[in-house]
Amino acid sequence: MLKLLVVLGLSGLALAACGQPAEKTAPTVAQKAAAKPSDAVQTAPEVLSAADLRRVCRAGLAAIHGQPPMAIDVDGVDGGVVHASWRAPVDGGRMRADCRVEKDLIVWKPLDLPDATLVRWMNQADDPVVRYVMDGQAITVTQTLPDGTTEQAELAVPAEEEAR
Repeated sequence: MLKLLVVLGLSGLALAACGQPAEKTAPTVAQKAAAKPSDAVQTAPEVLSAADLRRVCRAGLAAIHGQPPMAIDVDGVDGGVVHASWRAPVDGGRMRADCRVEKDLIVWKPLDLPDATLVRWMNQADDPVVRYVMDGQAITVTQTLPDGTTEQAELAVPAEEEAR
């Protein structure tokens, strides 16, 4: 490791001495996702109220699965985990998932899949990173995919609709 650092440092000095700018590598998905937002961006609260937790999970699952937010039913909340379901678009059955929020991250787990190894929290290195920002009734969900591309959706999830 030390040899690698020395070689990289000497390479950078050699390039600088030749008048050549050092080549910069693109940040990884994890580095982009971990980047601190500027002061102008509203950040997520440390702890969400139960109503806001339901709203954020509803918005996150809607964005992830291409559903309107009100199609996501909140079936319950247990220990900071939201249990949700929605009508399956293909066969009309029910799809279910659990959702939790960690600071500004939305982490979810699909349920009832035929392959039990796929029933896991989607927070591993090759999973999309899902973040949210709340601004009144609007919740903006940003997914950073493993290839570095991002998808963003601004969804209206009114608080008064939560009492089901």
